[in-house]
Amino acid sequence: MPTRFILDCDTGSDDAIAIFAAAAHPELEAIAITTVNGNVALEHVTDNTLRALDHVGAEVPVYRGAARPFARPDLPIPRDVLNEGSDFQSARLDFPDAVSTAETERSAAAFLVDAYMDDANADVTLVATGPLTNVALALAAEPRLAERIPRLVIMGGAHANGNVTAAAEFNFWVDPEAAEAVLAAGIRDVVIVTLDATHSAPLSLADCDEFDEIGTPAAAGAAKLIRHRIRHDQAAVEGEGEAASPVHDPLCLAYLVRPEAITEQVKAFVSVETTGGRTLGELVVDTRPWCPEPPNATVALRASAAVYRDFLRTAFLAGR
Repeated sequence: MPTRFILDCDTGSDDAIAIFAAAAHPELEAIAITTVNGNVALEHVTDNTLRALDHVGAEVPVYRGAARPFARPDLPIPRDVLNEGSDFQSARLDFPDAVSTAETERSAAAFLVDAYMDDANADVTLVATGPLTNVALALAAEPRLAERIPRLVIMGGAHANGNVTAAAEFNFWVDPEAAEAVLAAGIRDVVIVTLDATHSAPLSLADCDEFDEIGTPAAAGAAKLIRHRIRHDQAAVEGEGEAASPVHDPLCLAYLVRPEAITEQVKAFVSVETTGGRTLGELVVDTRPWCPEPPNATVALRASAAVYRDFLRTAFLAGR
């Protein structure tokens, strides 16, 4: 049986690639997508999500989520200031206008509460690849949700260096209060796929060429977006004479069906800094043997690029 999951995302380019993979992979079944303010403003996140689904012909219900952080009026640095002069995240993905529409009868947080309070969804993993605002709002509305979510896989945080600051990864920095609330809620199985893991398994121009040869809409769309990331990502690196860039979010989905994609991990008590002037949004991983708190998450530190690529190839080939 396919692994059923809900994707909570802030669709820019790597979330879109995750949507492409989710729609095509035979071992995955997305039962819904919830959108959240993050990479781009919520209206563009939702539009990009619908464009990505339409591009691969997937019919998945989409629920609009939070347009601002859990406790703050805006990002710690407003998005237009943060991204000034950068073409890395486009407000609108370069795919045809969406024909499908988002659900309107309830918000993302309300949907998450309803979904996980339903015994029929006791096996549904929650995958969060954007700021954790929707999840925090759902837990605040219904604290019993922490006992109902069987597994939460998060793309967020960094054990070594951050990306938006020296200390913090973007998703946790955007809404540190939400991240702290979610990690402190007591969800029984939490996996955090950090920048350490995603940067250890970058995708290259050769991978893009291979995806183009596969020729499916998902493969061609992913190749286009990865090339854009390589051109514009400050994290792009030269490996064996070829540029490559980390593509963060789909690694969470690879982990669902290929757990060996994560090659190094640590179980630890984790928290998120919400007040530090230089460390706002930092993921604090307490690996001290005498840590007074029990572990509350598994933190992924390294990944297998070979397994990750094979996961994507399998998904894109399945769309033929």
